Amino acid sequence: MGQYEKAELLFIQIIEMRKKTLGEDHPDYAKSLNYLASLYTIMGQYQVAEPLFIQAKEIQKKTLSENNLDYATTLNNFAQLYQNMGQYKNAEILFFQAIEIRKTILGEDHPDYANGLNDLAEMYKSTGQYEKAVPLSIRVKEIMKITFGENHPDYGSSLGN
Repeated sequence: MGQYEKAELLFIQIIEMRKKTLGEDHPDYAKSLNYLASLYTIMGQYQVAEPLFIQAKEIQKKTLSENNLDYATTLNNFAQLYQNMGQYKNAEILFFQAIEIRKTILGEDHPDYANGLNDLAEMYKSTGQYEKAVPLSIRVKEIMKITFGENHPDYGSSLGN
């Protein structure tokens, strides 16, 4: 709805509650940091978002391990921040890490794995690296077709991409 300031206040409230009740080393606290950092990314407040992503990533790495879907989500969101900042090499590394975690946990035919591929393909497309983007987009389309069928909106989106 574009009500970023209201969302920010709610995320901060959640973070403070989780910090008080769960502590700063809890995975749910890290997840809340990830959400707030993602909001700041949307708002274009990249310098505020980056340390939150770093903190969330480190907490999750320590408490959940590096083979966890929440950790993969944080990496993917962090990659989108770097993409927005024009730090494409850093973004690419994080996208690849998130994709590999999803591949290991969910398999190569899962829509969440496809979404990770799509995010990487979109970055490649935005930087003119079409030779890298096209095969990923084709794979995403195949996964969405198999998973949802040809009449599903997610398959339609994959065709557009």
